Amino acid sequence: MLYAAAEGSRQIALTIDDGYSDDCVEGYLRFAEQSGIPVTFLPNGIYADTWDPRAERLRSLIETGQVQIGNHTMSHLNLLESDNATIRADIEANEQWIQRVFGVTARPYLRPPYGARDDRTDRIAADLGYTRITMWNGTLGDSGAIDPAVLMDLARTHVQPGAIVLGHANSPTVLGLLDGVRDLIIERDLQPVTLDTMFGTSRAQG
Repeated sequence: MLYAAAEGSRQIALTIDDGYSDDCVEGYLRFAEQSGIPVTFLPNGIYADTWDPRAERLRSLIETGQVQIGNHTMSHLNLLESDNATIRADIEANEQWIQRVFGVTARPYLRPPYGARDDRTDRIAADLGYTRITMWNGTLGDSGAIDPAVLMDLARTHVQPGAIVLGHANSPTVLGLLDGVRDLIIERDLQPVTLDTMFGTSRAQG
């Protein structure tokens, strides 16, 4: 499982899940385009209405290596509460959507919704090519509505060397604070990277 970069690294990976807010998906995409900061998105295909219209812009950033796409399942199901066949079908459906829309596989990175996983779910994921179960050691706390001051307190706590920071394209609160997150990265002399860069993977290498 992946929780953080190697000790001593000044890299930081911004990883953004879900995407049920159209404004947030647009805001994060615009942030990536304007700042040049690498971002790893882990979208759910049930929110295709917010992602599909931006496919061309995202493909452009994916081609340059600035944006990476990981798998977060199609329907954001709790893997621990699902049978084996359901887990496989949901992961594969999201993979097929990612390939169709973004033109790339999400393998080998899977983030289980809610962080809910065990040896059984890890084995199912690995059988599908998802050998990098992606957790996190920092969060913006924005899976739903959040006070701006609380979000920035969390950012100041968790935007640190070696961190995999979890954010969500769900709550509009973050839209007015992305520049503040960028400033923390700059002030702390951190190196923002995708998960591929952090862990030395690629679509060819797995």
